[in-house]
Amino acid sequence: MKTVLVTGGSGFLGSWCLVELLRGDYAVRTTVRDLGREAEVRSRVEAQVDPGDRLTVFAADLLSDDGWEQAVQGCDYVLHVASPFPLTQPQDPDELIVPAREGTLRVLRAALDAGVGRVVVTSSVAAVRGSVDRSSTPLSEESWTDLGSSEITPYTRSKTIAERAAWELVEERGETEKLAVVNPGAILGPVLGDDRSPSLELVNRLLKGMPGAPRIGFSIVDVRDVVDLELKAMTMPEAGGERFIAVARFQWMSEVAAVLRERLGPAAAKVPKRAVPNLVVRAMGIFDPGVRSIAGQLGQKVELSSEKAEAVLGWKPRPLDETIVECAQSLVDAKAV
Repeated sequence: MKTVLVTGGSGFLGSWCLVELLRGDYAVRTTVRDLGREAEVRSRVEAQVDPGDRLTVFAADLLSDDGWEQAVQGCDYVLHVASPFPLTQPQDPDELIVPAREGTLRVLRAALDAGVGRVVVTSSVAAVRGSVDRSSTPLSEESWTDLGSSEITPYTRSKTIAERAAWELVEERGETEKLAVVNPGAILGPVLGDDRSPSLELVNRLLKGMPGAPRIGFSIVDVRDVVDLELKAMTMPEAGGERFIAVARFQWMSEVAAVLRERLGPAAAKVPKRAVPNLVVRAMGIFDPGVRSIAGQLGQKVELSSEKAEAVLGWKPRPLDETIVECAQSLVDAKAV
């Protein structure tokens, strides 16, 4: 039985990684900053699969060396998912950059020192497209966010710096084939328990009601499809030393709203039918930090290609409408709306 460590098992993506690994008969370990959250992690997992005695929870913090050597010892693989993901952007970029970069390097060094066969780092399409306003040709894994741009957000900067640092480390050590990177878009899908990940705000805000849908769009992907790609990148030899974009397709917020109104019935009663002018959205951002964080994306459509993941690893995302509806219904069922 292979052993896998998932960092950040209390998060939206991390929880689903635990579920799918346990369904696949792996021995699974995960990390949380505070062991007081162990019961919460187990509760989410047990709603989907019986872990038996195959799930172990360790305490480890991205900003400390404590616990990482113990967590990775004897592991065959590591899925590094943990990274700060705020609902609003901090004034000091280092609040995100330092834990993202130092945490990634700390986990990667510990894993390589322990002889782990493959580390899969979860980056983001923010590290691919962060400095691009528009693109008529889909961007690929060859594209990188320009860190010299003054327009990119602290989150985008943190994901780009952390991924760059990971590639530099394995190149220095001559172990590039032991690293694979997955760059997902906006992650939606069914929630586990009371999960309130910031990535779910797209659907959550629409369901709660808004004056209208701003002209903002996202390259969306299902959380379960991201996990599928992570596991392929973890086990397939072809993935070593490669990065893989994980997106289904780009959707404007108004298109997501239309799917909800059509498919969700009375639960979508508050979903807006009209659009909101860009000027109004920027004005709303003065009072709403969540709106302010995404106002810079107004009117921007950047296409991204997952062709590499499909061609090299045989990955294929599920229909996006299914993802949107299941995400919304799970939020309703969890009484989050």
